[in-house]
Amino acid sequence: MLERNRSKAAAATIQEITAQYDRIALVFQGGGALGAYQAGVYQALADAGCEPTWLSGVSIGAINASIIAGNEPSRRLQRLEQFWQTVSGRKIWAYTPEGDIYRDIRNQTSSFMTMAMGQPGFFKPRSPNPWFQLAGADGATSFYDTAELKDTLESLIDFDVLNDGRKRLSVGAVNVRTGNFVYFDTDNVRIGPEHIMASGALPPAFPSIRIEGEYYWDGGIVSNTPLQYLLDQEEDRSSLVFQVDLFSARGVLPRGMADVLSRHKDIMYSSRT
Repeated sequence: MLERNRSKAAAATIQEITAQYDRIALVFQGGGALGAYQAGVYQALADAGCEPTWLSGVSIGAINASIIAGNEPSRRLQRLEQFWQTVSGRKIWAYTPEGDIYRDIRNQTSSFMTMAMGQPGFFKPRSPNPWFQLAGADGATSFYDTAELKDTLESLIDFDVLNDGRKRLSVGAVNVRTGNFVYFDTDNVRIGPEHIMASGALPPAFPSIRIEGEYYWDGGIVSNTPLQYLLDQEEDRSSLVFQVDLFSARGVLPRGMADVLSRHKDIMYSSRT
């Protein structure tokens, strides 16, 4: 009973706070499998009665944001869970003992198998390898084919709902030819699966995505945190922004090569805002 009362009090407090703002925004970074944490953040906000009116995302963050914006409220959490179960369904050594050593072995083995075999509902390896394909061939510029991701997005997202104006959605990508960062925004374009895939097309793993004659890669190449776009809007509206960081700008001094690679990734993709 005490816990329930605390939850009600917390929800009331959050609702009182959000009522003071014209707009509630949720900002999702790119971060691969770490994007599962973003689903948990949205669930916590939804449970507290805080529903964002604007979602902005890059890479995996664009996928999570699109699933939220592209479903009715009663289906959003279900669809998020379905997506993460789809793309993380391979079980590795499920019956090995618990502990850090065994967990590390399972994780490393799972990563290796994903690199070799792809991820169901997301991507599969090219055959032959792009190094052995002729320049200009469809499979010559990426190690994986992401056609399965398009099918997954179309099965989990109602694009009529996504574009009906009830929620604003912005996803970031970079133009391959110009190097310019762009946002696909439901305020000025009808967003489809290709825009979401473009935001997550990280080279050289994934192929660039063609949209209206131009080709796009993962927005995280230029900016992994799509906050500045919200701040740049010339609108006289008060905004409450929740930014979900997946990488830490601060960390300890690496002690081995694995630590070096991890720390390098944290610094490269952490927020600069």
